[in-house]
Amino acid sequence: MKSTLFSSNGLKKVAVLIDPDKYNESGIRNVALKASSAGVDFLFTGGSLTHTSVDSLIKTLKGLTDIPVVLFPGSLLQLTTEADIILLLSMISGRNPELLIGNHVVAAPYLKNVREKVLSVGYILISCGPVTSVEYMSQAAAIPYEKSDIAVATAVAGELLGMKAIYLEGGSGAEKPVSTNTIKAVKNEITVPLITGGGLRKAADIENAFSAGADVIVIGNGCEGNTGLIDDACRVRNAFNSNNNR
Repeated sequence: MKSTLFSSNGLKKVAVLIDPDKYNESGIRNVALKASSAGVDFLFTGGSLTHTSVDSLIKTLKGLTDIPVVLFPGSLLQLTTEADIILLLSMISGRNPELLIGNHVVAAPYLKNVREKVLSVGYILISCGPVTSVEYMSQAAAIPYEKSDIAVATAVAGELLGMKAIYLEGGSGAEKPVSTNTIKAVKNEITVPLITGGGLRKAADIENAFSAGADVIVIGNGCEGNTGLIDDACRVRNAFNSNNNR
């Protein structure tokens, strides 16, 4: 299952992040059904401040749709084996030892029996405006917006350390998306899939991210009040994939 996150065939993919603290029961149902009808590739669950049961959310989503559910944990409190894919995130852009290895040591005994679900990801936080929730909660400085060289070196280091994907993150509620220059520069230097999220609020943002080299885009805040963004994201993805198959 986790191998489906890889885009070695060149196909672009869309993920919708559902933070259980930002949706009520009807809202979760609406976004899940919209994601299903639009053809979303993945449903990510989790968040920086999430205290609502992620287990419950995952079970609800699985009852509503066949889309693979990916755990995108913001803390150890969100660990669960119910997800189809578990992202083991190492915040390699920061120097907080707990987010580099400390939490992983605590989680390892819990995850060792479901290692086929676990995908190690180099998580790189990019400053995209005011301090975001993930930046504040992690107490880890973000890479400056236009410092593509630092982002590239960090991403390459993550791949060399054995991480199976790189995630460029603007943060929940980011003022703007990760720079296309940074996405392009990182994509040119790594061989693993590139994921990007944060600040993607309109079709043009998604098109720019895909054009720059993102393999997977993640939308969250942008579709909380505008589920039409889900349709837009899948339409843009379909256009890219159609062109790639010609």
